[in-house]
Amino acid sequence: MNSPASQFTGHARTVTRDLRHRHLIQTALGKYEIIRDRRKAAFQDWNAARQAAAETKYEALNHLDQYLEEFVSKLEARGTIVHWAGDAASAREIIVGILRDRNARSVIKSKTMTAEEIHLTEALESAGVSVVESDLGEFIVQLRREAPYHLVFPAMHLTRGEISDLFTRELHSAPTDSPEELTMIARRALRQKYLAADAGITGANFAVAETGMIAITENEGNARLTAAMPKLMISLVGIEKILPRLEDLALFLPMLATTGAGQALTGYNSLYGGPRQPGESDGPEEFHVVLLDNRRTELLADAEQRDALHCIRCGACLNVCPIFRNVGGHTYGTTYSGPIGSVITPHLRGLQDWKHLSAASSLCGACTEACPVKIDLHHHLLQNRRNAARQKPRRLEQLGWKIFGVIVGHPWLYAIARFFALAAQPFHALFTGSRVDPARAWTNSRDLPPVARQNFKHWWRHRS
Repeated sequence: MNSPASQFTGHARTVTRDLRHRHLIQTALGKYEIIRDRRKAAFQDWNAARQAAAETKYEALNHLDQYLEEFVSKLEARGTIVHWAGDAASAREIIVGILRDRNARSVIKSKTMTAEEIHLTEALESAGVSVVESDLGEFIVQLRREAPYHLVFPAMHLTRGEISDLFTRELHSAPTDSPEELTMIARRALRQKYLAADAGITGANFAVAETGMIAITENEGNARLTAAMPKLMISLVGIEKILPRLEDLALFLPMLATTGAGQALTGYNSLYGGPRQPGESDGPEEFHVVLLDNRRTELLADAEQRDALHCIRCGACLNVCPIFRNVGGHTYGTTYSGPIGSVITPHLRGLQDWKHLSAASSLCGACTEACPVKIDLHHHLLQNRRNAARQKPRRLEQLGWKIFGVIVGHPWLYAIARFFALAAQPFHALFTGSRVDPARAWTNSRDLPPVARQNFKHWWRHRS
């Protein structure tokens, strides 16, 4: 079986040669930046807002035990059943068990990256439960039997024509190039699913400790229907989603909308604090919240990188990343792609197996500048590289760097190396690009710069 690193390399080579695909993604993200910057200008002080958000998340994570206890106690006081899941397998087992106990055979599910993280849909289908994604983008990629392409825009890699062909094949609709008609086709197919569902599964954008409520933000209203129509509601929530106070949403909701989709505010913002109460007209009769750790506390224990848990899953770092724009979301081979995925995936899934993601970066720092909660992303990528090298040193590479260090530290050795490089240069030109070219990994896609005939010291000594 191919390793994650070899799969990444192979897929990246294929996608970067697909100029149509790259143009599609870069065009979409180029428009995003213009709209996002216009919305950022509406903030009185964008950088002050980022600092306030970072400090709020810092407070929440540094007192996570207290805020989680407060959150759970408020939820349970209103009749919510709270479950603690230490890892992905436990979370899947809990949710499958809830559905099995209630004899639930059909589930409507709103967009949740945490469920993608634990591969919940596959587990439910293996248990004989029918699962339908209610978010339009997620519904599209589910019909294509593939993972979401982007944290916020799951189907951004597809054209209208491709979606029309998919609906024609899977839903037997008439071909159309109209986004409105495509939306209505999906709406008609999904509406019956809401009515027939035995249970609704959601994620959460935020979890408010002060009031014991989860906050869900969306643009389509599908999460509201997912929570309101079925009698049973299950919310899967990562423990890092905690915010201390309800008033914190006044900052985080517009910030998430601005950086996520260039909006002033997302279309629908809902708070859920328990099952249907006496006198209420809708909502689930039974409400379960599953709190997921899945190695988050291990990252929390890392004082150097724990701010990665500040992430609000807005996708801003993906949108500005030159690597993501060229290799695409599916190339990463994991739930969380782009810079934030490259930082946290080695923590969540194993450093040695996923260290290649931290190397897939230009270290330009655009991700850090774009992050609304000021996660030090590009430095964390460097720290992951360092930690991987310390944990499992590559002896040959270490030897090569030591030799290089000795050569550049002694001018006479550097002069000898330069002499041989100049002498070998004409011979190398004969083999450039061939199988015997020792620099083939470089020359396959770029030119090898020639060694200068005159070095800087010589030029400086003889300049006029």
